[in-house]
Amino acid sequence: MDLLQAIWLGILQGLTEFLPISSSGHLILMRYWFGWEIGDPQVELMFDLALHVGTLVAIVMYFWRDLVRIGSSVFSNDPARVVDRRLAWGILVGCIPAALVGALFDDVIEEYFRSQYALIAGLLIGIGILMAVVDRLGRKTRSIESVGVIDAFLIGMAQSFALIPGFSRSGITIVAGLMLGLQREAAARFSFLLATPITFGAAAWSFRKAFKEGIPAEMVVPMLAGGAAALVVGWLCIAFLIRYLRTRSLMPFVVYRVIIGGATLVRFFTGG
Repeated sequence: MDLLQAIWLGILQGLTEFLPISSSGHLILMRYWFGWEIGDPQVELMFDLALHVGTLVAIVMYFWRDLVRIGSSVFSNDPARVVDRRLAWGILVGCIPAALVGALFDDVIEEYFRSQYALIAGLLIGIGILMAVVDRLGRKTRSIESVGVIDAFLIGMAQSFALIPGFSRSGITIVAGLMLGLQREAAARFSFLLATPITFGAAAWSFRKAFKEGIPAEMVVPMLAGGAAALVVGWLCIAFLIRYLRTRSLMPFVVYRVIIGGATLVRFFTGG
């Protein structure tokens, strides 16, 4: 892989992992649009994993104070920390659905969905329209402090669908949060906190397989470069989205998803 290509894909990962437009869908469709093929699907998957590690580090860097505060409250009996304790257990419970789906269907998702370009494009459009409807009709009155274990489990159920390219993990979890009446910023913030342990677990699982099969020496530098680019751009995107959603709607992301999905479908069915 060309080094500049790796950095560009890292930038793309950083932009799309946290904005509700599907990072895995974009990485796959970018290769489809421009004919960028690494060759071995397993090596391609390992490169994508390096990019996800970069964005994982970005989450941890941005939310490290929240993560330490919430994580240290799990077994605390301090009445003043009841909200943090509830969030901690909510995050743990919310990770269960995606962990189960990943463990049971990871191979199917990797082998089938990553090559279904029309389906990915259709999901970009469909979930985008759902985002528009929920953003318009949601009550948007609840803060993140009100999130309970049942809320977290339902949002976690939505997160499990994000294993399929085109859904967008941040997009579908923000939609679930809005359905439950959360404010836009609160839905985004909880979405990012929920992503941290499940992304870490998925990365650890995938790296176990990657190291077992071996990483080609020529891919080490592109993986590091792409991961570093994803980290920097991802951190900036988290900061942007949290601020943006305090006062603005999801409509620009809806329009973008529909345009990209529609253009891909046109190309796919016309053979362009």
